[in-house]
Amino acid sequence: MKNVLVFLLLLQQVVSAQQIKKDSIHTYNKTLQPGEMKSDLDIFLGIRKTANSGLYRYRTPRQIDSIYKWASREVKKPMTTLDFFHIILQLTDFEGSCHNYTEPGDALVGYLNRQRAFFPYAMKYIEGKMVFNTVGAGIPVGSEILRINGVPEQQLMQSFYKYCTSDGFNMTDKQSGSVDNSYGIRYLYEYGVNDSFKIEYRAPGSVESQTLTAAAITNDQRSAIFRLRHSAPVDSITDWRVQPAYGFKMVTPNTGLFSFRIFNMADDETDPRFPVYVKYIDSVFQLLAKNDVPNLIIDLRGNPGGSDPTFEQPVMYLTDASFKENAVAYTIFGKQIPYEQYFWGISTAHKMDSAEKAAGKEMLLDYFPELVNGKNMQNPKYNPVYHPKSPGYKGKLYMLVDERVASAGSHMASLVKAYARNVTVVGVETTGGYYYHNGHMTMVYELPHSKIKSKFSIVHVEQDAVVKPDQPEGRGIIPDYTVWPTFNDFMQNRDTQMEFVLKLIGQ
Repeated sequence: MKNVLVFLLLLQQVVSAQQIKKDSIHTYNKTLQPGEMKSDLDIFLGIRKTANSGLYRYRTPRQIDSIYKWASREVKKPMTTLDFFHIILQLTDFEGSCHNYTEPGDALVGYLNRQRAFFPYAMKYIEGKMVFNTVGAGIPVGSEILRINGVPEQQLMQSFYKYCTSDGFNMTDKQSGSVDNSYGIRYLYEYGVNDSFKIEYRAPGSVESQTLTAAAITNDQRSAIFRLRHSAPVDSITDWRVQPAYGFKMVTPNTGLFSFRIFNMADDETDPRFPVYVKYIDSVFQLLAKNDVPNLIIDLRGNPGGSDPTFEQPVMYLTDASFKENAVAYTIFGKQIPYEQYFWGISTAHKMDSAEKAAGKEMLLDYFPELVNGKNMQNPKYNPVYHPKSPGYKGKLYMLVDERVASAGSHMASLVKAYARNVTVVGVETTGGYYYHNGHMTMVYELPHSKIKSKFSIVHVEQDAVVKPDQPEGRGIIPDYTVWPTFNDFMQNRDTQMEFVLKLIGQ
């Protein structure tokens, strides 16, 4: 009996060892050979040239060729999938579109999400620094993080820039996103799986650095800790996941606040929710006119975008001019999807079946009916003229924006800055462009050898934006007053940007 028990124990250890080996990082983060990576690069570049209408918007053909030659030199030796993923990230970031998104294959992402390897604290970008943002930990809130596992603060931040894509050459979302949004799975993509983290920090008011070593945690544990971060009360004000999509209130007897957190209140004008939204918009401007409210704040902070014609609706009450959503919009391919054998769908989470593909092609043909001289122009019926509505708001308008405003959010901000009466813009330059973006419709492709998925928008959009001297090409909506959150306000959980606007109104 004793020998049988020993045998069973040994057998269990062997099976456990085999399971551990089977579910190791090497199984998923496989080594790619130069030929495989070169093939994926050639396919990737072919897809971008034939389907991505924004490839040469901010970069010349010579610049694009140059970065792909660099990538080809980098893959002359075997490397892991994640190392190759870092190269693809740099290629997509270089294009200059906030709609670009890239992720490794499902199996690798799933493996990493299962690991007890996540950074156990939240951090916040404040005044150019990585600031500790978790209550009740061994590190005081507000401490500056100097190094993690030996990597210096600025190097850490810059290593995550390639994950934070933006329109044109704008850097604001890269700066804050490299801290606020990069210590979940992005950290594992960039620095691998760790059991612990050696953190060097400097407490508020101190000149001496200290060190703490913290054990890694699971992704679920990290999510719970993140929800309880110190800055959550202020962060939640502009978080579309927490707040209603839109809403209005009077913040003082003389000042109204109209917030638009995300433009998902209706899918399109046939959505039964759309007339409800339009009626609400009108009721707010009726109220403002009836009470002769002298100041109105439009708060777009944190707005990642959404569907038209939702974002155009409030703009019609703010202007004396007619406008369109797009001055020009087109794709660069015809009826057939380029490189269709590698086409995945419109979301990295779901692969399209044949019926969905057929429906998608039919819709594309309706929106973009004929390729002529390399451009498939938008069907005019999807780009109507919007006219001013009554009662138009005649008071002083203030628009709040930040670095997370993108897509339809930044498109509305562009229209407001271009056409609104008496507007002052406050906050941080948006990641979405003022003059141009690639948007409307997305495509996802999966590379055959690495299984890396890349999503990008296919429609070249030139926005109906008036040329302004303070709006250079390749930039987001630039505020009249640039206002970042301050350290003191972070510590006290005060909304720096809103308080600035209210003070400006008071003056």
